[in-house]
Formats: sequence, C-alpha cells, structure tokens
Amino acid sequence: MKLVSSQSDGENKESTELLSRAIYEKTGSGYKLTYDESEATGYKGSTTTIELFDGKKVVMSRSGSVTSNLIVELGKKHHCVYGTPYGDLMVGVNANYIRSNLDDNGGKLDFKYVIDVNSSYIGDFDISIEVK
Repeated sequence: MKLVSSQSDGENKESTELLSRAIYEKTGSGYKLTYDESEATGYKGSTTTIELFDGKKVVMSRSGSVTSNLIVELGKKHHCVYGTPYGDLMVGVNANYIRSNLDDNGGKLDFKYVIDVNSSYIGDFDISIEVK
C-alpha cells in the first residue's frame, strides 16, 4: 500500500508518503485496509484502519498508543475525536470528495476533507491510497 497525505492550512502545504504492508479486505459495503503505524508517522504502536462504505463514506480509525476515529462522508459534517501524541481533540470533518476504483484486486482511493475545531478552520487534507 502507498499512502500520500497532504495538508494545507491556507498558507503552508505539507505532504508525506507512506509505503506499508497492509491487510486488504472486501467488506459487505466496500473495502477495508489495516496497517501498523511506524515511527516515521509519529504514531508508532498504533494500528490504523481505513474503511470505504459504498463509495460515499470513509472511516479512519486508529487504535493503540493513540486512538482516533474520523468519519469523512459526502453531504454530512461529523464531529469526531482525533487523537494525537499530545492529547485528544474534538474536530469537525466535512468531505469535499471521495473517489474510488477499488476492487478485489486493489486500486485507488482518493478523498479530501476539511477539519475545524470549534468552527475555526484548521486545514484541508488530501489522502491518496494505492493498493496493489
């Protein structure tokens, strides 16, 4: 799996790329990826699961040394707990788009969302995942 994450606060843009082994599974309503975080991501000791539901919703869950649960869903704003090594935040998450051509052999999942805290803009986030 290759995951490219970009974030922008309106002025600065930062990107990271992660190559990792992941468990890729078909579910009743889409596909699920599970991988272990590394020291490079700052979440060593945590496991991340990214699940696509019917091409309209992505749930990113992290468990272990840090826990979080972000829901990115077209047409809905979700309030979610985002865990960091420094503590948990309650954030608002709005989806801009979700695009997927995932199938039983892999493919690509791209999604973009905006995060706010107390209705104050934090940043735009782009995630691109390629599964082989």
